[in-house]
Amino acid sequence: MPAAFLHGVEVVESTSGPVPIQIIKSSVIGLVGRAPMWAAAGAVPLWNPKEALTVGMQRIDTNGNLQQVTIAGVTGTVAPVWLTVLYGLTAADGTAAWQMVETKAQLALTNSPTLVASEQAAAAFGPLVQGYGIPYALAAILEQGAGQVIVVNVFDQIAHSTAIAAAAFAFPVAPALQKINLGHMGVSNVVVTDSGGLTTYTAGLDYSIDYVNGIITQLSGGAILAGASVKIAFSYADPTKVTAANIVGAFTAGVYTGIQALLTTFQTMGFFAQLFIAPGFSDQQTVAAALDAMAQKLGGYALVDSSPNTAIAAALANRGTVGQAFNTSSKRTILCYPQELFYDTGIVPTGVTIDSYGNPVQELANQNNDSPYSQWVAGMIAAVDAEFGYWYSPSNHQVEGIVGPDVSIYSSILDPACDTNNLNAAGIVTIFNAYATGMRVWGNRSAAFPSKTSMDVFIPVRRVMDAVEESVELAMLQFIDQPTSNALITAILQSVNGFILSLVQRGALVAGAASYNPADNPSATVVNGQLVFELDITPPPPLERITWNTNLDTAPLGTLGTTTAAQAA
Repeated sequence: MPAAFLHGVEVVESTSGPVPIQIIKSSVIGLVGRAPMWAAAGAVPLWNPKEALTVGMQRIDTNGNLQQVTIAGVTGTVAPVWLTVLYGLTAADGTAAWQMVETKAQLALTNSPTLVASEQAAAAFGPLVQGYGIPYALAAILEQGAGQVIVVNVFDQIAHSTAIAAAAFAFPVAPALQKINLGHMGVSNVVVTDSGGLTTYTAGLDYSIDYVNGIITQLSGGAILAGASVKIAFSYADPTKVTAANIVGAFTAGVYTGIQALLTTFQTMGFFAQLFIAPGFSDQQTVAAALDAMAQKLGGYALVDSSPNTAIAAALANRGTVGQAFNTSSKRTILCYPQELFYDTGIVPTGVTIDSYGNPVQELANQNNDSPYSQWVAGMIAAVDAEFGYWYSPSNHQVEGIVGPDVSIYSSILDPACDTNNLNAAGIVTIFNAYATGMRVWGNRSAAFPSKTSMDVFIPVRRVMDAVEESVELAMLQFIDQPTSNALITAILQSVNGFILSLVQRGALVAGAASYNPADNPSATVVNGQLVFELDITPPPPLERITWNTNLDTAPLGTLGTTTAAQAA
């Protein structure tokens, strides 16, 4: 504001006119599922009873917070009353004591959206372990060559574990191999006693625990003798304990979980996911509905799977079967069928063995196994966006890493009665494989087809509309609360029309324009601080069908021999 009186010169700056509009991140994938965080490099074990610890060692307490030893000693037989104040007083535990150094939220092991855009970042969610879909999905997505993924892991080793009652084990007779294999990975709450259950041994003094591989090793100088018989009780990480309700999530006591946690990413990352997947769970109707609801809210697509080995006839029938994930006509859902075979190199969590040197050996699956198609389709959409643009359909692009569908599919671009055509005609995106084509995503339409036939049932058309609408909406923040005037209206229109023109030049739109109609803005509306604009856009539909009208033309037959006769003359 100018000074009330000035004997001199001043400069008053003002900003007006159009502003640039940035396009949103159109292909960020929101992935919700299970991850073996306990097997990731540097993972901290859960608190264990009767364990000798030194100062500085860390464990995750029974509340999910990170505790650090402040007084060396042996933990008690039951968990202490944990303190929940960072770096506050210490909590006594047997002869040891703890101080909390990180909260469960800060650890970000569960229900904490995390951005992954590389194999290095994906490693934080652990290796490929059967039963845990997140590492598999990340591998499938990144194998397509591009993609940013917001990952929400719902697997909680404290809540999702199975307890094994004390059972008899014996250390081997051979003195060099004093090890016991518990038969499960991701162990916790290990208690080792003598065979009569009268003496409880101390971890770290009498034996050591390989928490990842589930191996107990007798320690020299401890109270356990070589070849001794013992009883061992323990718990192991059990991914089957994760339910559809865990995946769907909720908002409880100020905390978002599961799919609902994806609502929080704009505040922390500056963008939302646009493609929503829950591999291994999205064939369940409740999860499919939750994914679709998130897509409706954030303006994206839910990718929903069929169950493994679903026959083609069953997949088509499920389009009209109550309670099936495929029974939807949502423009926000992409139906992915069938599941795909891939060469699984993941760890078998019950297959760890001990070699002749006493080292744990993890068993790898090394065979073809099923995988949800949604993760491959999501990865392909991201790859196509990166290479061509979000206005391109993912259909007819080769998928990397797939061996083939888990059911036999007849593919053809010539036969309208083929399986791929019947599936597409029912609004199902499938896989196409013909001679020398490779495995290709096949299908352009959302689950809204054939119930709806408007142009936005085309997946790329809907995605262009979403990208344009959200980009324009977000750009309006800088105009909100400015004084309403002709200059403001002009600036808004120039900004949006400049943006639309750039999309037309790039091929994302065939045409488009923003306009302001005074008839839509009576004084009663304007006086309330409201303006209404029109946005007309025409995305390019994908070329789905090419028709050649072939005519059998016999007229040239009448000219046969005329050239030869003329040459002979």
